[in-house]
Amino acid sequence: MDFDTRIPIYLQIIELIKKDIVLGNMKKGDKLPSVRVMANHLKVNVNTVQRVYQELEREGITFTERGKGSFITEDEELINKLKNNMACELLKKFVDGMKELGYSHENILDHLSNYMKED
Repeated sequence: MDFDTRIPIYLQIIELIKKDIVLGNMKKGDKLPSVRVMANHLKVNVNTVQRVYQELEREGITFTERGKGSFITEDEELINKLKNNMACELLKKFVDGMKELGYSHENILDHLSNYMKED
C-alpha cells in the first residue's frame, strides 16, 4: 500500500479500516487480524498498528476480548453514524474546493446536479 507522506500513516490506516467497515468488507462482529499480521500485510511497524487498534477502540468502532483479539462493533447505529460522518467530510472537501475555484452555492448545486444526471 502506498501511503501519503503528508498524513500520518496510522491515520490513513484508521480511515482504510473505517471505509472497509462502511463498505461491508469488514462486517459487524468480524475479528480484526492480529497486530503482527496487519503490520506485515501493510508493511508498517507493529507499534503503528497497535496505535490504530487503540484509537479504533477508543472511538468505539472496535472492542477487545482478552485472549481472543479485537472485533468490529456490532452497533449498527454507530456504523451508520460513521458512514454519515465520512460522507459529510467528502462533501465538505468538495464544497470547499469548489468555493476556492470561485463557484457560488447555486453554481455548485448546478454542477453537482449535471454530474449526477450523467452518471
